[in-house]
Amino acid sequence: MIEVRNEEKKLINIKEASVWASQYLNREITTSNISYLLQYGRIRKYEDNGNLLINIKELKEYYDSFDKEKQWKQKLGEDLNWHLSFVEYKESERTKHVHRLHPYKGKFIPQLVEYFLDSHTDEFKQQIYFHKGDIVLDPFCGSGTTLVQSNELGIHAIGVDISEFNAMISNVKIEKHNIPEIREAVRNITLNLENFQKTKNNIAFDEHLLSELSKFNNKYFPSPEYKIKIRKGEINEEEYAKDKEQKFLSIYYELVEKYKIKIKQDKNDSFLDEWFLFPVREEIDFIFNELEKVDDKDIKKILAIILSRTVRSCRATTHADLATLKEPVTTTYYCKKHGKICKPIFSIKGWWQRYTIDTLNRFKEFNRLRTETFQICLAGDSRTIDIYEEIKKRNPEFAKILLKQKIKGIFSSPPYVGLINYHEQHAYAYEIFGFDRKDELEIGALSKGQGKEARDAYVKGIAETLLNCKQYLQKDYDIFLVANDKFNLYPDIAQLADMKIVNQFKRPVLNRVEKDRSTAYAEIIFHLKEK
Repeated sequence: MIEVRNEEKKLINIKEASVWASQYLNREITTSNISYLLQYGRIRKYEDNGNLLINIKELKEYYDSFDKEKQWKQKLGEDLNWHLSFVEYKESERTKHVHRLHPYKGKFIPQLVEYFLDSHTDEFKQQIYFHKGDIVLDPFCGSGTTLVQSNELGIHAIGVDISEFNAMISNVKIEKHNIPEIREAVRNITLNLENFQKTKNNIAFDEHLLSELSKFNNKYFPSPEYKIKIRKGEINEEEYAKDKEQKFLSIYYELVEKYKIKIKQDKNDSFLDEWFLFPVREEIDFIFNELEKVDDKDIKKILAIILSRTVRSCRATTHADLATLKEPVTTTYYCKKHGKICKPIFSIKGWWQRYTIDTLNRFKEFNRLRTETFQICLAGDSRTIDIYEEIKKRNPEFAKILLKQKIKGIFSSPPYVGLINYHEQHAYAYEIFGFDRKDELEIGALSKGQGKEARDAYVKGIAETLLNCKQYLQKDYDIFLVANDKFNLYPDIAQLADMKIVNQFKRPVLNRVEKDRSTAYAEIIFHLKEK
């Protein structure tokens, strides 16, 4: 342990706190992690001659309150496989390289795929299931996590997804790209966007608004003092925030009038009409038209993914409701997440530039790790698709390998019953790019609920998928399905697919991005084999 300078108060600086916490928790805690605790009032900050200090006792008490393994096993049972919590990984590792090219609800983290596909064993995983050169299938491919990790491990992989947009995300992640040409296309579009913005007032308006917000928030919502007072009950957050929210609205409306900003769109007929302010919609349409001028299909796909990611971040919603939209926001508002007055988005340029840089960096990072193996996501229904024929159309040479070698097994996370609307989460992308929606073919669709009829249809749908895929598998196949099986449906699924469940791996689900992260629940990774 590091030596504490001030024995009476046990005060240390941020860097020392980072080193101490890393040693204490036996995992890396960065200075950014410590700064976050200070910023959001989780621990108190002290000063000594202008130096920011932390009380090591208070820091220890904070971390001691989060003995997650013990707490979760008390709630969910001692049979939890804590290896599968992946608590030791930072967010940057859980979203490494191309995995964060585009948001996607319900995806598993890459470390979970690695655990089952790689060559390690432990007290829970007692044998190796996949080897380099094998072929893995993910019939519910989503955003392509299984494909990407298969590539890293030197394993071929085929994905299938009912959503054309999901298939595009997955394929963009695993394909090779000409980065200099992408960079040049981005530069040209960004320059054209800047010229377009010069004819509008929204940038000047936004800058003025930010300046006024900064002054107002520094006065009424100083950080971290304001949040500490809330935690101590010294301020009634609801009453105080409502009063200050109304107080700032007069400033907001004055600026809207001064710069003659049109806020709402004229129509309200589609997702794009409803969830984007007028200045943002203008810029979205402008960039889309610029994309249409690009001849190279690969570059156009990548730019489409960047635009889609940008558009998602620019919806007219509060910061707290990004994952689950509630009501469009057209004015400044009190943001409970940040503890201050925030504003909706009035220009996409900042996010567009951030995501273009981030995308290229992620491609370069993945290029350093990729292997010379084949991966593809096919758009289709896993219950009926002819995998061999579809592969033959796209890569005849790999089709020969597939026919001779067959698929070693499946690693997939099927949709949960009535939990996520997989098409609607990217409604903006379907509207912008004109993809056909196949909502009616979703298994476990949110719109069908979780009643008995919906559960029966779900069992039938997953079983039909396994039966269709089984014809492409080796005889001694291994299937791993990640599920939160609260309705105990997978024994029936296995029975209908003429399979047996040979093992179950129970993992705690931590580090979720949705709200209510404190709710403990476990996923089961079902291991299925032929009866």
